[in-house]
Parts: sequence; structure tokens; C-alpha cells
Amino acid sequence: MRASAYVICATPRSGSTLLCDLLATSGVAGRPHSYFRAEDIDEWADGWGVEGQADLQDPAFDRAYVCAMAKAGRAGTDVFGLRLMPASLKDATRRLGTALGQEGDLPTLLGRAFGPTRYIHLSRDDRAAQAASLLRAQQSGLWHVSPDGSERERTAPMRAAPIDAEALAVAQKGLAADDRAWERFFAAHAIAPLRLTYERLAADPHAELATVLAALGLDPTHAANARIMTRKMASGANP
Repeated sequence: MRASAYVICATPRSGSTLLCDLLATSGVAGRPHSYFRAEDIDEWADGWGVEGQADLQDPAFDRAYVCAMAKAGRAGTDVFGLRLMPASLKDATRRLGTALGQEGDLPTLLGRAFGPTRYIHLSRDDRAAQAASLLRAQQSGLWHVSPDGSERERTAPMRAAPIDAEALAVAQKGLAADDRAWERFFAAHAIAPLRLTYERLAADPHAELATVLAALGLDPTHAANARIMTRKMASGANP
């Protein structure tokens, strides 16, 4: 069955920006983004002309926000795309429930809002490298670079600080907790996600994209149209 929507279930530094870019530039799979990330909702709302404040439980705001999000996430295609991290699950459920005026778990609410939804689990086999990448991004403030090497996403000025073993251990523990959160989510809702890894995606992005498009019921040949918008960062920076 062709999906009307999909959710990229990811963790930080797992390659989700690369996957989002590939899906968006395929031209057939919407524009997935972290639309429920609490820190970004006001910015999205401002850009879409949604009035109100995200931090208030305002049904009118949530209805308008979800409506605008649906348009942005489809980007003129027939498929809605969304990226979620475990930290956003609770707020996504609340906002969707408020917007729809209904109670339910997140998969039920997503289905009511967007139709049949496919879940894509993106993980990273090398959790130590993932943790190191996360710490470097947090300390440098630089999260992504463009293919030409220019800065694409910077959230803060550079902070010079060593990455020690204790910080790495804490980061790995947090990422492991995120992975377990997704596994609990899938088990609780009897979801069999399409499973991808950072390693396979980085090695052959267009082949992995073709797999995703086929799983969504879309023509996998559209993968050839996709563009890589983010360059893998060198050792000592952030992959």
C-alpha cells in the first residue's frame, strides 16, 4: 500500500539530515523536517504566518500549526514527511491531539491527520563515533557543512574544550537511551519500521533512497534526481 506519510525515527548524528535532503530533492516525497522540535516551533510558525505562542496550550495555534505543517511537509507532493527524535514524541502527541480535538497515541493521531504512515528507523552502528560527533557539534556549534565546505548550520560560536572520556561515556549513554526509546515505541504500537543505518546511507545514499522510495510505494527511479546537500565532515569535525 502506498503511504500518505512517513516518519523518520532518528537520533542525533545518525545521518537524518542527509536522508531528509535526499527525500526532499527526489521531488516526490515531500519535505521532511523536525517540525515538532520544541526549540524550532516558534520559528516555523513565524515563517508560515501562524499566530500565537507555541509554549501555550492553545488549540487554535495547534490547529493552524498542524495545517501549515502538513502543507510544508508535503511540499507540493502527495506524501507528508516528518523527522522525529525521541525527545519530541510527547509534544508531538499532545499537539496533534489538540489540533485534531481527539485523544489517542501518536501513530493513531498521525494516521488520522495524514493517512497511512510508514516508519523509517535510522540508527548508527558505531555509537562511539556518533557520540564523538555529537560532542564535537555541541562544542563547535557547527552541525553541518555544504558540499563546497561552507557552513550550512551553525547554532553557536566555537567553544574550545577537550572531549574527555567521561563526556563521551555520558553521550553514548544518552544515545543508547534514545535507541531504546525507539524500540519501545515500535514494540508498543506493533510497528515494523524500515530499518536503515548511517553506515549504509553514507556509503551509497542514492541506493538507500531508492529503498526508501520503494517502501513508500513511490517510483524508486526518482532517487536519481536527489541531491546531496551536506558533506560528510572530516575526522576532527562532525560526520
